[in-house]
Amino acid sequence: MLFDDTYRTIENSSKGTFRDRGSKFIAFAYPISSENDIKPIVTSLKSEHPKARHHCWAMRLSIDRSAFKLNDDGEPSGTAGRPILNTLLSRDLTNVLVVVVRYFGGTLLGVPGLINAYKMATEEALNQAVVIEKTVNDVYTISFDYLQMNEVMRVIKDGDLATLSQQFDNNCSIQVSIRKMQVNAILSKLHTLAGVGVKYDHSI
Repeated sequence: MLFDDTYRTIENSSKGTFRDRGSKFIAFAYPISSENDIKPIVTSLKSEHPKARHHCWAMRLSIDRSAFKLNDDGEPSGTAGRPILNTLLSRDLTNVLVVVVRYFGGTLLGVPGLINAYKMATEEALNQAVVIEKTVNDVYTISFDYLQMNEVMRVIKDGDLATLSQQFDNNCSIQVSIRKMQVNAILSKLHTLAGVGVKYDHSI
């Protein structure tokens, strides 16, 4: 299969609530770009909901959807983080964190009840979210001599590339974002220009 250069994520944060036998499950979904985003979000939810019994979460990251983490936060193993993650998997979403805050209502729900509650709360939050499709892009820095500006700019314009940063003096550089499936074509055009350097930075 060809590398798929699009992925589905959510545009902005959203919230959903599910109740069962007195327990209240409030799910918060967030678009994230790295694991570093998780801790501040969970910490802030804990301070907003100090009386909640559990703050369980799951996230998926990376374009090939391979990175994931989950946390049952004291619930029986497999009853909280896993159903949250499974909901993200079934909806084919990535770069998303879902935290479910649980207020205990005094009645034990049992394993099936918990799995259902965390799943339903997650579904509710994702139903409120705007799902968007993004392309996987590689970021490159193109360096060139000022006299080659027009040639380089023509490649950027023809490829309809997004410019992230640029500096122009005697030695110029432009950082561009290139959609994964365009990379080879764009690079081969740039490599035909004598003296133009291209350096891979990272993927977004």
